[in-house]
Amino acid sequence: MRIGIVCPYSLDVPGGVQFHVRDLAETLIAMGHEVSVLAPADDDQPLPPYVVAAGRAVPVPYNGSVARLNFGPISAARTRRWLHQGDFDVLHVHEPLTPSLSLLAVMSARGPVVATFHTAITRSRALAAGAPVARVVLERITGRIAVSELARRVQVEHLDGGAVEIPNGVSVAHFADAEPLPGWPGECRPGYGGTVGFLGRFTEPRKGFDILARALAEVMPQRPGMRLLLAGPGDLGEVDLPPVVAERTTFLGKVSEEDKARMLRSVDLYIAPNTGGESFGMILTEAMAAGAPVVATDLDAFRRVLDGGRAGALFPNGDAAALGEAVSALLDDGARRRELAEHAGRVVAAYDWPVVAARVLEVYNSAIEALGETVSGEETPAQW
Repeated sequence: MRIGIVCPYSLDVPGGVQFHVRDLAETLIAMGHEVSVLAPADDDQPLPPYVVAAGRAVPVPYNGSVARLNFGPISAARTRRWLHQGDFDVLHVHEPLTPSLSLLAVMSARGPVVATFHTAITRSRALAAGAPVARVVLERITGRIAVSELARRVQVEHLDGGAVEIPNGVSVAHFADAEPLPGWPGECRPGYGGTVGFLGRFTEPRKGFDILARALAEVMPQRPGMRLLLAGPGDLGEVDLPPVVAERTTFLGKVSEEDKARMLRSVDLYIAPNTGGESFGMILTEAMAAGAPVVATDLDAFRRVLDGGRAGALFPNGDAAALGEAVSALLDDGARRRELAEHAGRVVAAYDWPVVAARVLEVYNSAIEALGETVSGEETPAQW
């Protein structure tokens, strides 16, 4: 099958949608399909061979973060050319209602279009203001996918339609087989030691790193060997760390995919203190695949991934004291950590990329068949 995938966000900035697009493309290629990805990027930016650059992205505030998008007449022309040259059997766009390449691709498409919706925003001024455009875009989409129940609920309640729920995938073997970093995680026993990890944009308030820092400031004085392993883009000098936390923090900076897996294999607990704006929680499945017991905010999306708290411990949103208590209790209870990790291993098997990609292919085939039935009662190849 010839598949065109559109990523609305720049691939040089880490993010859940970008990782999803990359991993889906590589899984489909490994399964024998022809895949081309269109994404914002400079012409001279190093890219995987299956990615086509659509021009430079610009930063735009979106969903409590900053998204790097690409939109305009030059991008539209490049999108049309990519569609024509690709002659795809199906077009798969991500987040088509943002002002992005995905929207441009949908408006230029002449064949079956599948759209994946990642966010779970129930109230959006931009969405309300752009309702007429949104209706036109949605009418051109043949099949819809939502990465979570929350994202699917937005389709039902706000976009006049349903969607097939297919979660973000994770390469289980990549994380499970990674070697821990030298010297990590170190000794962990009751009242002493233990390594906790955080990975992500720690300067972004909704990621909740300040909540973790406050929690550790209370726990670390009682655990003289406890450490924090921190990774992610940003300047550590931009955050105000309590002295005891700063002294025991090892900062890896922005890490490669290989070192991300190694980092997750190097902790006794992975902490996800996010405060909101999450429709899924990809980092949770990555930590689960790596065998790291998880402690996460009791967000609806996280609760679903963690099987209601059976595959990871949950704490009230924003409650640093409760987080500290959960961390301390788990570091003192090796049997409980193993129990959580073992259950998580069973849960995360359903998120393995080959399993997820097979479900996405079912939606592709359904979209192709559905469009074929509307053309003289016969199935016809997609023409762009």
